[in-house]
Amino acid sequence: MNGVDPRFESPVDRAIREAVERGDFDDLPGKGKPLPGAGRIGPVEENWWIRGYLEREGVPGDALLPPSLQLRKELDRIDETVTRFVDERRVREHVEEVNSRVVDHMRHPMGPRVPIRRLDADEVVARWHAARERRRAAARPAAPSDAARLGTVSESGPRSRGGWWARLLGR
Repeated sequence: MNGVDPRFESPVDRAIREAVERGDFDDLPGKGKPLPGAGRIGPVEENWWIRGYLEREGVPGDALLPPSLQLRKELDRIDETVTRFVDERRVREHVEEVNSRVVDHMRHPMGPRVPIRRLDADEVVARWHAARERRRAAARPAAPSDAARLGTVSESGPRSRGGWWARLLGR
């Protein structure tokens, strides 16, 4: 005999058996499918389950990085982050919030040492304005009437009138 009483059922085994009888496991996703990595030849990656969890939950891999690296990545992506803001006040607030986290990290560093410095809000706002103007210019097509109105192109060829002051005065 193996030393285990066949009449004994542990509370865990009983809970599983009752759940199966109730049908609690019938509609689970992945039912009838092989386990991830099953049948794979060679070494199985030890973190396969955590990668699968991150993919299923839609969590970016950056969430697993140490705080110092997360902060550095955020500083590197600041221009992409502020593009979604519609006014300068919000851009400055975001830069101030990031700078407060940078200062906090400088006071109490955690994780690997990475070069991190505070952002200059004026530089970020200037880049934000420039990117915003580029997007606006790309969004509106240049109408042919604009070129004719400005006097740079006419139907008869290059403009034959005087300078801008002549166009202004209507001569």
